[in-house]
Amino acid sequence: MKVDRVVLTGATGFIGSAVLRELRRLREERGDSFAVRVVGRRPPVDPLVSAGPVAGAGHAGADEWADADLADPRTLAGVCDGADVLLHLAALVAADEESCVAVNARGTEALMREAVRAGVSRSVHLSTAAVYGLGPFRGIAADEVVPAPVSPASRTRLAGEAHALAAGASVLRPGLVLGAGDRWAVPALAELLGAVPALWDGGRARTSLTAVEDLARLITHTGLTGALPGGRIWHAGHPEPVTLAALVAALAREGIVAAPERTLPRAACLEELRASDTRLSPRQFSLFAEDFWFDSREVWRTAGCPAGPGPLDRLAASAQWYRDLLKGRAAR
Repeated sequence: MKVDRVVLTGATGFIGSAVLRELRRLREERGDSFAVRVVGRRPPVDPLVSAGPVAGAGHAGADEWADADLADPRTLAGVCDGADVLLHLAALVAADEESCVAVNARGTEALMREAVRAGVSRSVHLSTAAVYGLGPFRGIAADEVVPAPVSPASRTRLAGEAHALAAGASVLRPGLVLGAGDRWAVPALAELLGAVPALWDGGRARTSLTAVEDLARLITHTGLTGALPGGRIWHAGHPEPVTLAALVAALAREGIVAAPERTLPRAACLEELRASDTRLSPRQFSLFAEDFWFDSREVWRTAGCPAGPGPLDRLAASAQWYRDLLKGRAAR
């Protein structure tokens, strides 16, 4: 199917901005003429995005910005008109339940309803493996266990999944995502290592990681080709999980964290964590200290999209970004 217009939400976020770059790259390299319509409360900081109403915005190949707010479903009217593909990547991660409900659940419901009304042929909805809740998880398939989310963000993102699936979308659940723009995964691990400077349980825990550029490739490939059957949930980590020891060693080689000089059993780590002044919780600690990995082989194979060399091999490209970020936080 020829694609004339792609609608993208979340383009100013970590993953969404990588997807926007990937769409531009594909268009330039392949000479495709599809337009990218960015939906949001503000346009990306990008001179190629023309701010203005959808109606009458440029021709195929010129980007458009639709001013809309997921928290106000009325503003979504018409945002999918004339589109073939919807890439819904926007989400709110906050402690306030009602705000998360408004964006992640009701906003997704309204957007998917708009996509169906406009006749969008295929949709990709970005969720998170956090919907499963507390681990450990060891190579489980999608929905092999019943999700049990523990935060407002993950509870409402699970609710949003239901609306996306009902609209025939392909739902992607990545684990932790690394790369320039990541303000949570590596920064959280660095803070936890500062609070408990040790290799926890010898670094045996395995985690599903994805480099943001590889996740962006999967999202765009899925949207543009329709390679994944809709109405299904897919894990979207790299096929090979990464041990905590390998992750910490890679970060240390890049000068992002200091390599721990001791190992501690998990119980002792939790005691040190509670005695520290970190703002991070034992639950967040467990994301790195326990197995938290999901069988993601099927999505890459079915989509026909190479998974890439792996998130640790991609780390050098974002190392300076991480060093600058952590240095700035330490100075505050």
